[in-house]
Amino acid sequence: MTRIPTHTVANAPEKSQEIAARFEKRMGMLMNIHAGMAHSPVVIAAYEGITQAVGRLGTFDARTKETIALAVGNEDGCEYCQSAHTISAQRAGLSEEETIAIRADRIDFDPRLATMAAVAREAARNTGTVTDEVWQGALDAGWSEAELSEAFAHIAANLFTNYFNHYAGTELDVPRAPALPAP
Repeated sequence: MTRIPTHTVANAPEKSQEIAARFEKRMGMLMNIHAGMAHSPVVIAAYEGITQAVGRLGTFDARTKETIALAVGNEDGCEYCQSAHTISAQRAGLSEEETIAIRADRIDFDPRLATMAAVAREAARNTGTVTDEVWQGALDAGWSEAELSEAFAHIAANLFTNYFNHYAGTELDVPRAPALPAP
């Protein structure tokens, strides 16, 4: 059940309209997540701020960003984000099978991405805590300390959207992500 009204750019609160218009232009539509965030100018502005920082200063390629998003979305059980990021991940060059493997925590196609997903998943699961073993695994796989620091911003951006969707009851407006195989 949707708890927070969704808006169009035209009927959003005035202080949200400009930001909502940028999301609509970037995505080709005003997705329900952004249409709900637009109900509160502070929510949509906070989200835009973190996405702008990640976009402007981030160093990760699209596959890495989408791997983090899928791992965090799965860990948090966010159907909306898993669905939206499955589409984005495929646009970034990951196959549908690879997106399922990332979500299922069964990455066997890229050991380096597997270690980044492990960091993201563990951070999401444990309120930011990552064991030394998982951290060291990522370093051993070639991720730098700077990249692991940057990963936190990507994890936080995805936690923001996952939690917003749970909080608001965002209605899915993209194709549902494929089902995961039984454990």
